[in-house]
Amino acid sequence: MSDIESRSGSADEARIRVAVIDDHEMFRTGVISTLQPYFDIVAQAADVEGAEAMIAESRPDVVLLDVHVPGGSGGGGSEILLNAQPLSPDSVFLALSVSDSPQDVGSVIRAGARGYVTKTISGDDLVSSIRQVHEGYAVFSPKLAGFVLSAFQGAPLPSGRHGGDDELDSLSAREQEVMRLIARGYTYKEIAAELFISVKTVETHVSKVLRKLQLSNRNELTRWAADRRLI
Repeated sequence: MSDIESRSGSADEARIRVAVIDDHEMFRTGVISTLQPYFDIVAQAADVEGAEAMIAESRPDVVLLDVHVPGGSGGGGSEILLNAQPLSPDSVFLALSVSDSPQDVGSVIRAGARGYVTKTISGDDLVSSIRQVHEGYAVFSPKLAGFVLSAFQGAPLPSGRHGGDDELDSLSAREQEVMRLIARGYTYKEIAAELFISVKTVETHVSKVLRKLQLSNRNELTRWAADRRLI
């Protein structure tokens, strides 16, 4: 991208008004510094009470939300979501958390978050995620896909298993992760980077998945996963 294109893109993105909620001041400052060239950062907060007041006053387009901010009655990010939505109904929420636990993912999705990404995300990907949720898309870190599916379906959050499906149960937890990413169109290199494993290890997992499911290629795997609403 040329410098002119980059500057033009930044100007467009500045029209999206973003608020940042995180109780770790250094991290919050770093996130704001990363986002400022692209968005209008209208407010920030460090706890539940401050977040709710800030959202009501600033009415941001997108709220970037840590799920474990202190204060309130202990609900953290979910509490902020439930209480703040009536105050600013046009705001959308993107969770940004160090946690990747099924319970945290499920609670904020059910409370109304548009997306959930972990703090290992790159700056460029965070900018892209904010833009996508503002445009109406749901955005999630790939490794959280199974948890999100369970939350949307109202099923108990797992374990990594999808009860009652013997074929899926034949796959290990890591094989299920690889299977979902392959089915969603990720390349071997992208999966290796996402799961912090080698491309060779990805290839080995894919071979095992195809063999266990008695499938021939990734196209068949995608159809198999789509039929089971796993992607």
